[in-house]
Amino acid sequence: MNFESQEKGKYTIILSNVDKLDANNASELKALFLLTNKKSINTIVLDISRTKYCDSSGLSAILIGNRLCKDSGGVFVLFGLQPNVKKLIEISQLQTVLNIAKDIDEAVTHIPQVSA
Repeated sequence: MNFESQEKGKYTIILSNVDKLDANNASELKALFLLTNKKSINTIVLDISRTKYCDSSGLSAILIGNRLCKDSGGVFVLFGLQPNVKKLIEISQLQTVLNIAKDIDEAVTHIPQVSA
């Protein structure tokens, strides 16, 4: 399984199990975001600590997750950025758009009224 989802009450953690988030698997991540949002879960924490590479398709999937959460009044938090992924986000200047945390504990602080 490329991605795992675990509901934690007010939010869902999605874990990326892929080395490369690219055109081969980005659609699967988008579908998981849509399914999660359809269940009325509007706060998602995405753990991409196992992902060492991300291309524009992967970045697009991340932005879709962010938009779905924001449009439904929730929060999208990304954590575990590896150096190459972090560099892509910075080059794209998306660090000002995305909520980025270093680990799960910090990620949870971005979610209103939730404690780890």
